[in-house]
Amino acid sequence: MTDDFPDYIDVDYTDGEGEDPADYPHVNDKIEKAIEVTREGLEEYENPVVMWTGGKDSTLTLYFVKEVAEQYDLEVPPVVFIDHYQHFDELIDFVEHWADEWDLEVIWARNTDVGDYVDENGLEPGDDIPIEELSEHNQHHVREILEYEEDTFPFLLDTYVGNHLLKTVALNDAIEEYDVDGIISGIRWDEQESRADETFFSPRHDPDIYPPHDRIQTILQFDEAAVWEAFWNFVVPDTVEAFPEEGYVPQGADDLPEGVEKEDVPVSPKYFAGFRSLGSEVSTDKAAEEPAWLQDLDSTTERAGRAQDKEDLMERLRDLGYM
Repeated sequence: MTDDFPDYIDVDYTDGEGEDPADYPHVNDKIEKAIEVTREGLEEYENPVVMWTGGKDSTLTLYFVKEVAEQYDLEVPPVVFIDHYQHFDELIDFVEHWADEWDLEVIWARNTDVGDYVDENGLEPGDDIPIEELSEHNQHHVREILEYEEDTFPFLLDTYVGNHLLKTVALNDAIEEYDVDGIISGIRWDEQESRADETFFSPRHDPDIYPPHDRIQTILQFDEAAVWEAFWNFVVPDTVEAFPEEGYVPQGADDLPEGVEKEDVPVSPKYFAGFRSLGSEVSTDKAAEEPAWLQDLDSTTERAGRAQDKEDLMERLRDLGYM
């Protein structure tokens, strides 16, 4: 990381302050802002990356990156996928397939110290990992940063220690290794209370917490319904040749236009199966039987299928460098 960061970057860190999705009433307003922020992010930062989980929000973010890069003759940055060892198999397959289709450079961010211990000892999610078996780097995070005093921690993503080691440490190590100065991410104002005050360009400059960088948050202004509207009217028609240009909202996997298979569409199969959020295979359940975009998005919570103890930790995790 350069010593003068962020002196060479000229962005407005207050852009989006006090706003919410209602300030962008039409999907076209949301898209226009996403394109504006994406272009500025690609032009201002020297070593940006795109955070890609394979979920709808980060895939929409990646779509804007690809479109803006093509329109303005800019490079598509590498994408970072945090492999926390508890993903749905279908999600990994989805990411590998579309990374190949879109010719993406993928940085697989992993806490290999934890992963190797799990593999070598045949652990399953929920099994305990002794702190003393971790590397000095991970022990420092557990003892000094998290101030965790127990002798073991459970191999579970949706716990304070597990989430920090498997996601935050893995991400921060990748930021440092690849000299990243900006992360283009797909968080939204309406997702969680801890994200409601975020701005389009959000500084993360405290070297005691994370390698200094910025978050470029291009779809803050979208809500869940608008994400799906953008998918079926823009992302999918622009990606799938046989898909109607005017858009089409399928009522299920068997309702796709003629000549289009589910595998042709850049939408995770888990959304077709009723999942609205794709956390981990251990702690995420489907929200309903119908596809995610057909569910009651207004009066039910998007992350109802996730373990709520993790949601209660989001503010603390954000302070430590999580998305």
